[in-house]
Amino acid sequence: MSKIKLLHFADAHIDMANYGRHDPETGLPLRVLDFLKSLDVIVDTAVEEKVDLVIFAGDAYKDRAPAPTYQREWGRRIMRLSRAGIPTLLLVGNHDLSPALGRAHAIQEFTTLEIPHVRVLDRPQFLGADELGLPVQVIALPWVARSGLAAALDLGETDTAEIYAHLEQNLTELVQGWLEGADPDLPMILTAHASVQGAVYGSERSVMLGADLVLPGSLVKDPRLDYVALGHIHKPQNLNEGAHPPVIYPGSIERVDFGEAGDDKFFIIAEVEKHKTKFQWRKIETIRPFVDRRLALDSPEAVPEQLKAALLPQAELEGAIVRLTVEYLREWDSLIDEAALRLYAAGAFEFHLIKRPLSEARIRLPADQTVSSLGPLELLDQYLRSSQREPDKDELDALEKLATQIIAGDGEAE
Repeated sequence: MSKIKLLHFADAHIDMANYGRHDPETGLPLRVLDFLKSLDVIVDTAVEEKVDLVIFAGDAYKDRAPAPTYQREWGRRIMRLSRAGIPTLLLVGNHDLSPALGRAHAIQEFTTLEIPHVRVLDRPQFLGADELGLPVQVIALPWVARSGLAAALDLGETDTAEIYAHLEQNLTELVQGWLEGADPDLPMILTAHASVQGAVYGSERSVMLGADLVLPGSLVKDPRLDYVALGHIHKPQNLNEGAHPPVIYPGSIERVDFGEAGDDKFFIIAEVEKHKTKFQWRKIETIRPFVDRRLALDSPEAVPEQLKAALLPQAELEGAIVRLTVEYLREWDSLIDEAALRLYAAGAFEFHLIKRPLSEARIRLPADQTVSSLGPLELLDQYLRSSQREPDKDELDALEKLATQIIAGDGEAE
C-alpha cells in the first residue's frame, strides 16, 4: 500500500506585531520574531524528518499587503523547503487574497518565480500523483473571494447568503466529481482554507475579514478521503475524532492575542495511507506565554496586595504578555498604585492594566415608603429607574408586562 509522510500547518500570520518592541539587531518587531521562531521549528522538522510533503493551509500574513521585509522572512523559510527538495503546497487564505478582481495575492511570487518544489494553490483544483511526483492525490480548496465568485457566476447584487449557498453547492459538486474520478488505490488528501460545520472558533473572529463560507461536515468526512488538512480556524481540533479520515485544524502557529491565551500551538505529522492514517500533534514549545487575569476588588483594604496576588508570582511573569483587568468602585481609584504594579510586573514582555471603575447604584425610597410596603412590581420599577442606564419607555413597558405575566403565572412569555 502507498503511504506518505505529511507535515501540515496553517495560519502563520507572521507579521502579527500587535505587542512589544523592535529587536535592535534585526529591526524586526520582537513579536514577529516569535512567529518566525515557530515557523523555523516547523521547517526544521520537515527537513530533519525528511517528510514527503508539506501542506500549508493558508494565511501566511495578517493582511493582504504584507511589508516587503515580512515577505522576505517568509520566503527564506519556504526556500529552505525548496532547497531540501520537499514538495510544498501553499494554499491561499482569506488574509492572503485581495478582494479586488485581478489583484495579485500575497504569496504570488512563488508562482511568478517558478520556485522548484513549491506550488501555490489559488483556485480549486485536483492534483494527481503524476503532478505531485508522489503516490498521493490532493484536492485543494483555497479561499474564494465573494466578489470573484459573484462575477464568475454573474450573480450581480445577490446577497451574501445566496452567494455562499452557490459557492457551497459548486465546491461540493467539484469535490464529489474529483473523488469519483480519482485513483481508488492511492491515498486522497483534501486541503481547504475555510470554516467547517461543527468547528469551535478561537480568537480569529477578531481578525476575520468579511463574511465566512461554512463547508458542510459531510463534505470533509467523506470516507474516500484519507486526511483533511484545514486552515482558517485558530483553535486546534479534530472534527472527526476517532473516525476516518482525520479532519484537522492544527491552529495558528503562535498566540495571536489574549483570546488564545490558554491554547497550546501545534503542527501535524501524519502518515497518510489509504483507509488508514496515523497522525501526531506536534506541540510547539517555543510559544510566548500570555497571562490573562481578572480581579473584582471587594474591599478597599490592602489593595496593592490584592492586585499582586491576582497576578502570578514574578518569576512566572518573566517574558510573558500580561493583562490584568480590575473592577472596583470608582471612589477606590486612588488606592490603585499603577506605578508599583508595573514595577512588580517589570519582567513581563508587556504589561496591560485595564481599569474598570464602577459607579455604585443605590435605590433611594421616598421618606414615607419602606421596602415592605411595596409590591414586587413596584420594587422592580424602582430598581429599573435607579440603574445606570434607565430603559426607554418601550423597554420599560415590555419588562413590566413580562414581570406581570411571570408573577401572575399567566404562562410563558412569547
